[in-house]
Amino acid sequence: METLEEEIKRLIIEALVLEDVTPAEIDHEAALFVEGLGLDSIDALELVLGIEQAFGVKIEDEEMGEQALSSVNALAAFVAAKRGG
Repeated sequence: METLEEEIKRLIIEALVLEDVTPAEIDHEAALFVEGLGLDSIDALELVLGIEQAFGVKIEDEEMGEQALSSVNALAAFVAAKRGG
């Protein structure tokens, strides 16, 4: 069974069409924006929509988004907390 972190990595790759990136290449702790994957604000919008559709959780505002989208681990913790587990 795939971990939540692995699901999120696949979602990032699919939602942002990162054809040159594999899930194994995405570090759980690495920043998703600027450094790390180097995502930008347009990517953030795509990712938020993907997370909301895939996991049924809502990122309410920019501050929540900054925290939740800081890394794969942060996003997994956010999704788990919102889903109650």
